[in-house]
Amino acid sequence: STPEGNLAISILLRPRLALRDAAGLSLLAGLALAEAVAEILPPGPILALKWPNDLLLNGEKLAGILLESQGDGQGGLDWVIPGIGVNLAHAPVLPDRIAACLAAHMPPPLPEAFAARLLARLAHWCAVLDTAGYAPVHAAWLAHAQKPGSAMSLKLGSDLLSGTFAGLDADGSLLLDCDGTRRRFSTGEVLLPEGA
Repeated sequence: STPEGNLAISILLRPRLALRDAAGLSLLAGLALAEAVAEILPPGPILALKWPNDLLLNGEKLAGILLESQGDGQGGLDWVIPGIGVNLAHAPVLPDRIAACLAAHMPPPLPEAFAARLLARLAHWCAVLDTAGYAPVHAAWLAHAQKPGSAMSLKLGSDLLSGTFAGLDADGSLLLDCDGTRRRFSTGEVLLPEGA
């Protein structure tokens, strides 16, 4: 359950995309979310997107996104629902990480007001995707992410790969430089060094 004052929202989207391109909508939703927070966040706290679907505030989890989608049976996407949770007023206790909330840095916005801001940014980026594809979405996402060359690890099942962030592939996959080799990942959990 969502603590009172926080936002949990699910949004039905029907973009004209191939089903194989649906995963990129997680990056698009993250970008819209980062911009909605950046518009109201006072100077000082550091906001950063963590691939593929977390928003960090001073290195702590402020928000997350889960994506559900369904194909139309012909290789296209019928619908996609990003489920977005944002800690506006309260930072819940999480078993595996420290959470952040906006209330620690500013008077928290009302969930309804923040939802309207988020929907406006989401509509903007869906329109960009429709006319120009994923390239501008990825470029804008990268502007809110860790800098290329930053230390990063990726947990894949029981394996942990260490390297440096090398950006995104054209399909939104993570690029990681490991021991002189650039590797591409479409799944995994990114782990950042303390304080990143």
